[in-house]
Amino acid sequence: MRVIFMGTPEFSVPVLEALVYAGHEIAAVYCQPPRPAGRGKKDRPTPVHARAIELGLEVRHPVSLKGAEEQAAFAALDADVAVVVAYGLILPQPVLDAPRFGCLNIHASLLPRWRGAAPIHRAIMAGDARTGICIMQMEAGLDTGPVLLRQETEIGALELTSELHDRLSEIGAGLIVEALSTLPDLVPEEQPVQGVTYATKIDKAEARIDWQAPATEVDRKIRGLSPFPGAWCEVEGQRIKVLASRVAPGSGEPGTVLDETLTVACGDGAVELLRLQRAGKGVQDRETFLRGFPIAIGVRLAPKEDGA
Repeated sequence: MRVIFMGTPEFSVPVLEALVYAGHEIAAVYCQPPRPAGRGKKDRPTPVHARAIELGLEVRHPVSLKGAEEQAAFAALDADVAVVVAYGLILPQPVLDAPRFGCLNIHASLLPRWRGAAPIHRAIMAGDARTGICIMQMEAGLDTGPVLLRQETEIGALELTSELHDRLSEIGAGLIVEALSTLPDLVPEEQPVQGVTYATKIDKAEARIDWQAPATEVDRKIRGLSPFPGAWCEVEGQRIKVLASRVAPGSGEPGTVLDETLTVACGDGAVELLRLQRAGKGVQDRETFLRGFPIAIGVRLAPKEDGA
């Protein structure tokens, strides 16, 4: 098929590669514009932009698709379908209508659960046992369109957002290839009105660990916010990110270190901290971290209400 691909971050790259390797003709790749990054604040192309150039594909990065000129340029590509995955711009109705088979979105949740911006983070933070990928026919509403294909997967007990992100990206890549191979025969399934939830964008203000919360909730927050923005606490006045954890036996005053393996008491139960990062340092496993920054048994990490 003649495909317009629309995506921006690393999550979208395996999908673009899968479409190319499956033999589809990529009419153009749309992504977000390069933005300043790094110490020099030089414009850096997005992951999709960089990979598309390596693949020899035409790249377009308009700041908006609302103008008649951009919409006409999109329609002039004469595509069979547009594949959209984490693109980052709202698609106006003329864009949605331009390809023969419309625009298909690869969404990283089991719709209608977790419509919106951060479905992977929210699924882990909510303690969902399963998630998946939906191939959705796009319409004007936020992730409201009918679903053409879906594939479920379990969320591991210790799985981080970064790990689930990579697995779902690969699932999405395989599922969109399957969808395009049978597209005319697929029967759209309207989303039920029951069970709708919204995965709001992650706010950095959510990232501070509240040790008064139950251990299961603390653990889900740590894993759900790993690697970005990273759940954090204060240890002897220093901000420490906690990037991996598991629920562990133990009890005590919330925020208190209970043993030499960095088990910390919560409002109910305890969590064992497995991977940490000091400001300006790399991510370290617990043993390496403790060699450079010892934390004694009985130290009480700053509770949520202390400090800024």
